[in-house]
Amino acid sequence: MLGLRTTIYIVPELAQAKKWYAKAFEVDPYFDETFYVGFSIKGYELGLLPEGGASVARGENVLSYWGVDDIEKEYKRLITLGATKHEEPTNVGGELMVASVKDPWNNVIGLIYNPSFKIN
Repeated sequence: MLGLRTTIYIVPELAQAKKWYAKAFEVDPYFDETFYVGFSIKGYELGLLPEGGASVARGENVLSYWGVDDIEKEYKRLITLGATKHEEPTNVGGELMVASVKDPWNNVIGLIYNPSFKIN
């Protein structure tokens, strides 16, 4: 295993989701097609896939956490962009904090503040 490379969110409205994620992550997509939109987030891939027909059930059994420097600020900023509360910022030991929101299409976006995390 080489570590996490890509997190993909399935959305019913790809064009709307592309605009929302560009604002949420403050970056434009590097790949933009009708079948996939890709964003490079500090070397990691955030992908958007169109639902393609029948609605897809949104699960809460897997969470990907995106690193942030100020979890309270980022959590509040995503809420102001139209995300909804999922898990408010919570201390999970030492300085480690986690939170999560749901995007406008009900996908869960995790946030983590972990000052000890270093990319190898």
